[in-house]
Amino acid sequence: MRLLLSLLIILISIVGLGFWTTHSLQSSTDQLSQEINMLVRAIEQEGWETALEHTAKMEKNWAQSARWWPVFLDHQEMDNIEFSLAKVKAYVSSHNQALALGQLEELKLMLKHIPEKEALNIKNIL
Repeated sequence: MRLLLSLLIILISIVGLGFWTTHSLQSSTDQLSQEINMLVRAIEQEGWETALEHTAKMEKNWAQSARWWPVFLDHQEMDNIEFSLAKVKAYVSSHNQALALGQLEELKLMLKHIPEKEALNIKNIL
């Protein structure tokens, strides 16, 4: 009976941790996606100073939210996001609207993919 109770507690803890992780990843990526949308609007209006400010803010938020991600995510995905952020910063600095917008869309897709990939569901378990 103790063994069954212990296993049940462990199972509930694992499932709870999975849901907490998914929720935390989703809220972090939603926040970063909102910042990407604000940056896209600034670039479309050719407000380059505002775009640079949004880029710096997005990098700061990435550094804060991503410091615990390596525990749960593949490091290659995080590296790809950091490379993409570096490209966005360079494109915004050089006022290249087309490349900046393209890179931001790619970054948004990479961020959207993370919670979907890490979600606790049958598709990811099997």
